[in-house]
Amino acid sequence: MKLWRCLSLLVLAVPVSADARDGLTLSGATRLRFESISGQARAGYDRDDSLFNIRTQVAADYRSGGWHIGAELFDSRVYGDDPGTPVSTGEVNTLELVQAYVSRDIRAPMGAGSRLTLTAGRMMLNLGSRRLVAADDYRNTTNGYTGLRADLTARHGLSAVAIYTLPQQRRPDDRDGIRNARVRFDYEGLDLVLWGGIVSKAGLPGGVMAEGSYFHLGERDEPGRPTRDRSLDTWGGRIIREPKAGLVDFEVEAFHQTGHISASALPDAARQQVSAGFFHADAGYTFPVAWTPRLSAEFDWASGDRPGGRYGRFDTLFGMRRADLAPAGLYNAMARTNILGPGLRLEATPNKAWDWFVGYRAFWLASRTDAFSATGVRDASGASGRFAGHQMEARLRYWLIPKRLRFEYDGVALAKGAFLRNAPNAPAGDWTLYHSFNLTASF
Repeated sequence: MKLWRCLSLLVLAVPVSADARDGLTLSGATRLRFESISGQARAGYDRDDSLFNIRTQVAADYRSGGWHIGAELFDSRVYGDDPGTPVSTGEVNTLELVQAYVSRDIRAPMGAGSRLTLTAGRMMLNLGSRRLVAADDYRNTTNGYTGLRADLTARHGLSAVAIYTLPQQRRPDDRDGIRNARVRFDYEGLDLVLWGGIVSKAGLPGGVMAEGSYFHLGERDEPGRPTRDRSLDTWGGRIIREPKAGLVDFEVEAFHQTGHISASALPDAARQQVSAGFFHADAGYTFPVAWTPRLSAEFDWASGDRPGGRYGRFDTLFGMRRADLAPAGLYNAMARTNILGPGLRLEATPNKAWDWFVGYRAFWLASRTDAFSATGVRDASGASGRFAGHQMEARLRYWLIPKRLRFEYDGVALAKGAFLRNAPNAPAGDWTLYHSFNLTASF
């Protein structure tokens, strides 16, 4: 009863200021989620499971002239889990100040029409396509980054962003601390560093935008927490034409990843050279009718590891996955690694109150001897083949109270292919069914 009373207060709450350009604004949201799964595709967890998630965000934003100060508190918890439920720092992070930053706008640093924004502190980042650096929204917790950011906008559609950050490592990260929702401030340190940037050019012929990106991830052990000592350089390029009614749109993005990684987290583990890659392409058409349906074809490939000495499993760093692949949460089977998946999607926004999409994907392993995507299912001999299965998914979102209370349903059905049925550690069953019911109250 207390939970619904809190929800009612959130719905009725009024912001301190409605003008985000100047003065103080307070805002927040609480999301309630019930999710269930049957026929779990990931190895090592309950075959059938359910979980109740609560995520609360409270943000303060102050602007004056060219100065901007922001802070945001996240509180993420789960209920109803048992020892076989896949609960980690992806689901639980209590009372964490994910954002606490100050930024300054500098006008015309490169002449008329240019602008430079400098930001320092704890912040969330959504850069480029968000496939490498993002603040995950579907997951119950998010990604935070502590450091420096510079955004430059110049004339003729040219822009750039550069970062030097220490990604926030969620704490506690031990089993007991997570399952008891203990409060502990997240850690950032020089043992995990992410830096790099993106340069983009809009307004190219045909309404195309092009960008180039580079990010370096450096990781090393800290006391009591061994790692695989990743040192990864990821180079990428993207071209995109945004969807518009009556026109064909498209997006093509590719990354090449090099560097080195330890074969395991043991201190004396051998170092392996990295050579990995990722490719995404989609093309769609938005029909010029009132409910703006868009039909698109999609394709994703991310390399897996192979015998031969080099490490080939693509690392998506801190990228999102919901927009391209599938929900996280109890499902969480599809990630941007060792995967090959063509598909189709139909999406629509009939009006401001609701939107929906349905999608289909067929999935194969890029490397038959590596674990498939995020499932942990592997056949080192390669004898189980490469076909992982057929995935059908749907999402529906509807504003029960405009801008205040929104309902969302997410559903996935995975018809397991030969690999997910026959690999040595594959969970039993031919189907995985996932349902997620969400209610978000915002103020």
